[in-house]
Amino acid sequence: MNSQSPWAPLARPLRAVRAYPRRAPLTFAYVCLLLVSHAWVGHGLSAERAATVLGYLSTNLDNLRDHPLSALLGSVLFFDGTLTDVTSVEFVGTLITLGLGVCGFLAWAERRWGKWRAVAVFLGGHVAATLLTAVVIAVALRHGWYPTAVRQALDYGVSYGAQTVLAIGTLALPRRGRLPWVAFVLAWPLGGVEWTGPLPDFITTGHLMAAALGFGLLGVPALRRQRGRATALSSAAADFEPHRGSASEPTSPAAGTGTPSSV
Repeated sequence: MNSQSPWAPLARPLRAVRAYPRRAPLTFAYVCLLLVSHAWVGHGLSAERAATVLGYLSTNLDNLRDHPLSALLGSVLFFDGTLTDVTSVEFVGTLITLGLGVCGFLAWAERRWGKWRAVAVFLGGHVAATLLTAVVIAVALRHGWYPTAVRQALDYGVSYGAQTVLAIGTLALPRRGRLPWVAFVLAWPLGGVEWTGPLPDFITTGHLMAAALGFGLLGVPALRRQRGRATALSSAAADFEPHRGSASEPTSPAAGTGTPSSV
């Protein structure tokens, strides 16, 4: 009797890891870029220089007024979190945004809709949620709900785009798991919420905006139709296999029939 290898349970996950760069090449390259930029800011620059770089790329009101494109595009090249302090709340946020959002559901979106649609969903969620949050901040400042220092607040990273793909990734789940997943996507940003007046802090507001955008995309017919086409093609391929097999079976000469089984 052959004894099962102790590595057998890991065979399938290892195959998935090896196939990841091939199945989602753009997401894989983006994750590598995020890791490099995180190491560069955290270890390659002095604390003062790193603060200057991140401050320039932050999507706060002053930067969005002075250099909007640099702030919007540059901020998505970094993630705000930790990979080493595994007992911290920040590490949990990193697992959700970088792990589940980017590594998981962005890769799923790339495989499902292709590179450029996945980029459009992710980057569109990042930009739209950032701009909508800027409007909320401007209104809140006018009514005195936020402190004036929020105009120069440090706000960068992938979390708004990740939140958008987390929400639209509801399509990837079985029906029984979708409602709990929706509750999770809406609830996790509220874990460290701070209230200043009638509104939550602007970071929580931005995550909720991004989630709303992602859930709104669930109703886009083109995205749902793509799934229906893939299901139909899979069903057609499954139906075709038995016919192809039966047609390839040799006919016994003893049977004395040369008539195909189907016309």
